[in-house]
Amino acid sequence: MSASHTQWPDSPLDAADVAFTALTSDPDPLSIDLDLFGPDVGLPAGVMPLPAVRDWLLAHPRDFQARDAVWAEVIRRARLDGPQWVIGAVGMAMPALRRYTRQLRDGYRGDPDDIAAEILTGFLTALRDHVDLTRPAPYAALCRAGWRAGYKLRQQAGDTTPVEDVEHVTGPRTPQVPYGHPDVLVRRAVRLGILDPDDEQPYIDVRLGRRAIEPIAARMAITTDALRMRLGRIDTRIAEALATGLLTGAASPQAAAALAARAERRANLRAASRHRARHDTPSAAAAA
Repeated sequence: MSASHTQWPDSPLDAADVAFTALTSDPDPLSIDLDLFGPDVGLPAGVMPLPAVRDWLLAHPRDFQARDAVWAEVIRRARLDGPQWVIGAVGMAMPALRRYTRQLRDGYRGDPDDIAAEILTGFLTALRDHVDLTRPAPYAALCRAGWRAGYKLRQQAGDTTPVEDVEHVTGPRTPQVPYGHPDVLVRRAVRLGILDPDDEQPYIDVRLGRRAIEPIAARMAITTDALRMRLGRIDTRIAEALATGLLTGAASPQAAAALAARAERRANLRAASRHRARHDTPSAAAAA
């Protein structure tokens, strides 16, 4: 970025817009190859700069499949491919972010830029971690997160704001449990062999911390689908242990021995898979 301090806008959305314009200008604009999505999605063909993709989506508001496909790709890139794609995602959503800012700051007695900053913060937090790409309408989830953050600031300031066209939904929450903090249960599950030590932090990050799964899978050198399946199997084992009282009570020596044997089998299978991946085809790496 070549803009000086005196040229840089004070408004957070204006600043993001300047950065987006710089990243999407010639000679090398930030772009998406729409051919990646295939002919059935309904998008135009070829490589298209992000502003043009945004304009196309705005002109086709009912092409939900196309919008979901584009936004899933933008979110993945924002999580895996660096800050330029974070700015790209903000720029793609700029029309909605500005609309929410206008709605929420109408009559607001504080600094209007505070509203914009909260909306942007909520959007970026969801972009980084909280939008599940296996669910439909990821763009709507990002926008709801931004709106809720700005709306919460209005509420804290003692103002009331009509909701109008924004659907408010109650987000997921960690269920209350009678036996202590979930982190404690996860650590006990590791000690018992229900959960493997290498999976402890990824499980806490994804299931309890609601962090995005894509960067975690990349750090583990496995595919996102492989990690998702692994976490699903852990969910099943933890649910069974809770149902039988293993996690909330004392485990018998026989039960502890059986769990340890299963954990050893899992470790051997993973070691064998990693060995095959080093000496076989690249696809074997995903199975590990």
